Formats: sequence, C-alpha cells, structure tokens
Amino acid sequence: MDAHALRRQGWSISAIARHLGRDRKTIRAHLNGERVAAVRSPALDGFLPFLAYCRQRLTDDPHLWAATLFDEIIGLGYQGGYSTFTRALRKHRVRPHCEPCDRTTGRDRAIIEHPAGEEIQFDWVELPDPPDGWNCGSHAHLLVGALAHSGRWRGVLAESEQFPHLVEAIEQVMRRLGGTARRWRFDRMSTVCHPPTGKVTPGFAGVAKYYGVGVDICPPRRGNRKGVVEKANHTAAQRWWRTVPDGISIEAAQSGIDKLAVRMDGRRRMVAGLRCTVGELADAEPLLALPALAYPAQASAERTVTAQALVPFRGNFYSVPPGLSGAVVSVRWRLDEPFISIATVGGAVIARHELAPRGTGQTVRDHGHVVALERAVLRAFTDAPPCRSKVRKPPSEQARAEADALRGRSTSADPAARVVIDLSTYADVAARLRTAPGNDEKESKS
Repeated sequence: MDAHALRRQGWSISAIARHLGRDRKTIRAHLNGERVAAVRSPALDGFLPFLAYCRQRLTDDPHLWAATLFDEIIGLGYQGGYSTFTRALRKHRVRPHCEPCDRTTGRDRAIIEHPAGEEIQFDWVELPDPPDGWNCGSHAHLLVGALAHSGRWRGVLAESEQFPHLVEAIEQVMRRLGGTARRWRFDRMSTVCHPPTGKVTPGFAGVAKYYGVGVDICPPRRGNRKGVVEKANHTAAQRWWRTVPDGISIEAAQSGIDKLAVRMDGRRRMVAGLRCTVGELADAEPLLALPALAYPAQASAERTVTAQALVPFRGNFYSVPPGLSGAVVSVRWRLDEPFISIATVGGAVIARHELAPRGTGQTVRDHGHVVALERAVLRAFTDAPPCRSKVRKPPSEQARAEADALRGRSTSADPAARVVIDLSTYADVAARLRTAPGNDEKESKS
C-alpha cells in the first residue's frame, strides 16, 4: 500500500525502494502486479522432468518399491530427498491402483528382543527367472544372513541349496559380516535338520561344532522368529532382484547385492534414546572370530568345456587337455583348500589348478596343457601353397567306371558276360557274301 501511495505521488522506484528498505526489483514487481503481498510464489517442482520415467516404470511394474525407484532416478540426476520424492508420487498419483493387493491385510508381527551378538538368522531366497547365462535352472539361489540385534545383513549367490554349497555360502556370509553370532537360526530345511522333528543332522552338527556355535530351528508356523532375515529377503528381492538386467554375469550380480547390503547399513535406528545407524550398531556387536580356514566340505559343479579347451568357473577360466571341447566335466573343490580339480563324468581327474580370485577374469593354464594344445595346432598346420584353381582335371578311370554303372552298363571283367555288337564287322561280312561266285544268279532268281 505504501509503495502504491508513494508512486501516485510521483516518487521514483529507486526512491520508494530506499524509503521502504526494499530491493528495486521487489518494488517494481509489486507495482506491476507481478507479486501479491503475503503470498509466496510457488517453488519449481524438480520432480517434473522425471515424472514420465516414474510413471512408465510404475506402469510396467505397479509393485516396484518407491525406494528402488528413488535409487534409479538419483542415478539419473534427481536432486530432491526421499520424502519430497514420495510426496510427489502421491501428488501426481503416479502409482496405479491394484485392487487384489488393496484387499489383502498384513499379519500381526511380534517384536522379539535379541541381545547383541547372540543370534544370526539364515534363509534361502529362491529368485525366479534368472538370466540365461547363469545355467542354474528356473531359480537362482541366494542365502541371506542377518544379525538379529542390529539388522545388518549380507547375501551370497550359491550354485544350489545342497549341503556343501550351503556351508560355503554360510562361510562367505559370515566373512562379509565380520564374524559369527553365538547361535544360528534356520527354518526346517532338510540340509540342516530332519524337517518333521527339527533335530539337527549329524553332518550339520559337525559344521556348528567347527565354528563353535549353537543351532536353533524355528518351530512350525512361527515365521516371526526369523523376522529380521525375512525383511532382508524382501529388501533384496524388491530393491535388487527386480532391477537385475539380462545378460549380467553372476559375479556382477553378486557385486550388486553386496553394494545394496552395504548401503542398507546407513539406515537410522533409535536405540536407548540415541539415534544411530545400523552399521554403527552392528560394529558394536560382540561377534565371535571365524576360523582361519573354512569347514572342509567337498563341493562340485558341472561345467561345459569351451572350444579353446577351457572350463569357465566363477568368473575365471581353467585349462584342460585338448580334445574335450563341448564335453561336460565336474569341477570339484574343498572349502579349506585353494585348489580345484576338474574330472570327467566317469570320475577321472584330468586337471588340477590353483583357485584364482573370484570374478577377476583370469585364464589359468597348466604348462602341459599349453604344450599339448600347441602340438595339436602344429599338427593341423601346413606350409604347402594353396591349390591352383585354373587347372584341367578330366574324370579319372574310376569316375568313368562309376558313370558307366549309373548308365546301366556292365563293368564286369569277364568277356563272356559282356555283349558287344560291332557294326563294322557286320558290314564286312555282308560285302563278302555279295561278291561271292554264284551270288548274282541267286539274286536274279529271287
């Protein structure tokens, strides 16, 4: 009101700005009607450039987590926070409605207190439709282990859910966690216990004794006893597996799940009135140290030999003798040894190599295999000049004989079996008969 009153009295914009203690652009905007007193101009919506992408992603997958979508658009350059992002999703109504899911209700979950360093929970996650290059069937196998007190978790992709692969996956999960809790908790899986009774098998009891821990088996229909690891399973499936692209290797996928698990350590928790991260809470857990070597379980996996006489195994290649291209071999290894053995289907060991670091892309060759492969290549090598193309080579006698046989003529060597009519001989005999004495008289009478 003062600015408009002073303007009607003939004051300049600069004079009004000095008198009212405001910027000249502010005074000019109010006088021109571009601004209204006590009304703020709306801030620019930084979500609008990403609206089309988010709408398309949620149309393709209506159950995609907002946290997963937020990770994607952060990589595309979004500068806002997570709460601003979710508010924009609700404002623009980006997520489509799913009536079947809207009718379902969640179950009540009991909150169970877990002392620090007391329990670690393990569970398999069967991931459907893995990439074709993994050759693991219709499901990939991810073992997830979670510390029940802090919630820190790690996951490892395994060849299968058999006993030796389970032991190896447990070892790798604990190495990533930095130790082991005093007790392990499992579902009633057959590789750990007898499912009807829940009694731990002798084989797995030896594994627990080797690491100095106890084993707890969940009672039937008491899934909330493993609520921490089940939540980690859900997170791994929704925030990682849904976004795994086609054509990715198992080693690259393992790197992706490791990065997600480390990023999840930054979650905030309120403990005893203090706010801390999951990583800080897990670092304070009194975990037991792991043995220097893994439990000596014997594992194996089948592989196909390449055309270069190499066997692919965990991101590396190991040589075998030449001549086995396309053959199926068995790769065997003990968890406490840094070596692998390659055997035929019949069980004969044909190669033994030192195990290379996983996923490094190394080619490990035996010197004897290199020499044998060089000899095989040299045997197939010749220094003769290439054949000339402009030469005359008529059909040989053997070729002509074969042609005569195709035409129906006999090729037998027996003269009696061969019938030949010579017309020149017939003409000579007829001429002699015509010139013989008395032949003219016979012809005249006839």
